[in-house]
Amino acid sequence: MRKRTWLVLVGLTALSLAQAQTLTIYSGRGQSLVEPLVRQFQEETGIRVQVRYGSDAQILAALQEEGSRSPADLFWANTAGALGQAASRGLLRPLGETLLKQPLAFVPASKTWVPVTVRLRVLAYNPQKFKPEELPQSLLDLPRFAQEKGLQGRVGWTPTYSSFQDMVAGMIALYGEARTREWLLAMKALNPKAYASNPAMLDAIRAGEVDLGSTNHYYVVRFRRAGYNLGMHHFQDGDVGNLALVTGAGILKTSKNLVAANRFLTYLLSPKGQQYFVGNVGEYPLVKGVVVDPNLLPLDQALRKSPKLDFERLPLDQALKLLRDLGIL
Repeated sequence: MRKRTWLVLVGLTALSLAQAQTLTIYSGRGQSLVEPLVRQFQEETGIRVQVRYGSDAQILAALQEEGSRSPADLFWANTAGALGQAASRGLLRPLGETLLKQPLAFVPASKTWVPVTVRLRVLAYNPQKFKPEELPQSLLDLPRFAQEKGLQGRVGWTPTYSSFQDMVAGMIALYGEARTREWLLAMKALNPKAYASNPAMLDAIRAGEVDLGSTNHYYVVRFRRAGYNLGMHHFQDGDVGNLALVTGAGILKTSKNLVAANRFLTYLLSPKGQQYFVGNVGEYPLVKGVVVDPNLLPLDQALRKSPKLDFERLPLDQALKLLRDLGIL
């Protein structure tokens, strides 16, 4: 009897220690977007989660500075490019095939992170000003279109936002730096209005302050769900203006809580986790069996819209340097 009691106590102590562990996540995803899902995970699993929020660039810099002393278990990034940088710097652990076989697309060659959701770049516009058929078929033609329509000072953009910077990196990868520089200078000549966030830019379109701007599709979805009349334009298939932006997460080599970290990644890819991103954020899921917003393109059509690129190797540093050199950042 005494031996059995001791075994039970050992089991309870181990359980208590497991529950007392804190999973530490460094998140490039916005707090307002993902915090409800983090709380949901905590409530369902009993695993405590501590999240440090910041831009992908800020988190990469913090991980580099902390080195082996970092308390982080997971890097949850807003962009595949940031995860690719983390992988190339040797910060991430290889993941098991059970996780990697679940996403339908964008599984990285490094196998050190798992794609979670995807957003497409689109052109948001005021439908009272433009008909869909008159809008340009390529993002590269946007400056010419805006010039012809007399939109000087009526175009919005978000150069400090990571997804815009990824799009510029994608443009360099597809068309080269010289063509990208030409496009940025043509855009700058329009005297565009810069916004710190996509919601601020879309609110400006809604209010009539500007008429259009490149953004992520889910921001338009969220404004539409709130009852606002905003247009969403897809460019021709393969155009950089439709660039797929992949979010994902990987386990850091500094992690002390591998079981909890794997459990969190599994939760992100579960039907419940994926449905959260569809319903609460407006993003595309990357696993089967999830109901997509009927107002969006079907997932297979959406994926065909994006150009084919190595999303782990977008030349983000080159894009940032170019934006700084042109005085845009």
